[in-house]
Amino acid sequence: MVRLLDVCKVYENGTPALSGINLKIDDGEFVFLVGSSASGKSTIVKIITSEIAMTSGRGIVNGYNLNRLKSSKVPEFRRTLGVVFQDFRLIDKKTVYENVAFAMRAVGAPPRVIKKRVMYVLELVGLDHKLKCLPDELSGGERQRVAIARAIVNNPSMIIADEPTGNLDPRMSVEIMSLLEKINECGTTVLVVTHEKELVNEFSKRVITIDEGRIISDRTGGYSQDETI
Repeated sequence: MVRLLDVCKVYENGTPALSGINLKIDDGEFVFLVGSSASGKSTIVKIITSEIAMTSGRGIVNGYNLNRLKSSKVPEFRRTLGVVFQDFRLIDKKTVYENVAFAMRAVGAPPRVIKKRVMYVLELVGLDHKLKCLPDELSGGERQRVAIARAIVNNPSMIIADEPTGNLDPRMSVEIMSLLEKINECGTTVLVVTHEKELVNEFSKRVITIDEGRIISDRTGGYSQDETI
């Protein structure tokens, strides 16, 4: 669950990034956040994940008040989120299994629980037959599937996918988005940040468009003909 109320962000160098953002994402929703480069998409993600603080306004994410979130509580808060990046960010010298298991070891899960959960999520993303492979032995789509498995292995309330298909071809991009849709159908909230208009229009989901730091459209079912990103 995300609630942003009249959120503004001005960076220290004086650059305005967000102006009066009002955003509500309910539990279990699948939402695209779209816009051109420098429109404010990344700033919204950084605020939602508490990577940066808003200049003004209020924010609540998964029950945590961002305005009152102590630094000691940030790791606990971030465990409610799973983040998927464009560049995968896998550990090169670890196998598929080890990359996913690492996320569970980081939160102190016992070995028996790790093995059962990792095998479950690898089967979910269709990579249970690749568990001993290293990242450089995988295609780009397979590496993104590993990244998604790692993001969901600790059962977060919400997945944030930041340009998850930016390094993939159109066919694989649709497959990755279909996988995120499948995860959403299991109850996980999904927020996908992208600038790929054609991909968004493949899926009948809620689309929030941002331009110059302001939300200019919030609709379900893709873009209207007069919207550009």
